Amino acid sequence: MDKFIVKGGKRLSGSLKVSGSKNAALPIIVASLLADKGTTFLENVPNLADILNMSGVLEGLGATIIYDPREKAMSIDATNLKSHIAPYDLVRKMRASFLVMGPLLGRMHKARVSLPGGCVLGPRPVDQHIMGFKKLGAKITDSKGYITATAKDLIGTEIFFDRPSHTGTENIMMA
Repeated sequence: MDKFIVKGGKRLSGSLKVSGSKNAALPIIVASLLADKGTTFLENVPNLADILNMSGVLEGLGATIIYDPREKAMSIDATNLKSHIAPYDLVRKMRASFLVMGPLLGRMHKARVSLPGGCVLGPRPVDQHIMGFKKLGAKITDSKGYITATAKDLIGTEIFFDRPSHTGTENIMMA
């Protein structure tokens, strides 16, 4: 379908403000881990539990986050990351927290992230993420519910997933 044609009795005009999207904001927040100096400023960040949880994950890694929910503004300074291990108590609460694996692997050459939790909407395994990291040259181990990835250097390559995975794509692109 190329277009919608709306036939109505009244002309439409005006504007509306669109609220921020959690599914867009979470990978952008995680991508701030790639900035080894300076501050990332984000606008229109929705005030949701998953946003606050992801902020906690980044803070657990050493990032400094200031979030003003009224203004929907967030600043993230990931200059002084102190850990490559994502905090288990926060990661287990939300599936999207596995997205920190790529930026940590790319920036710190190692990452340890527990298998993600979150809402129960059916199985959403991270096998496509792991396959992608391996194709980039990472060594992956799975032990006691944690995925550990290490790589001295990652090597760019073409990656074709076995099935669609937008979070897998985001994670691999950030590695």
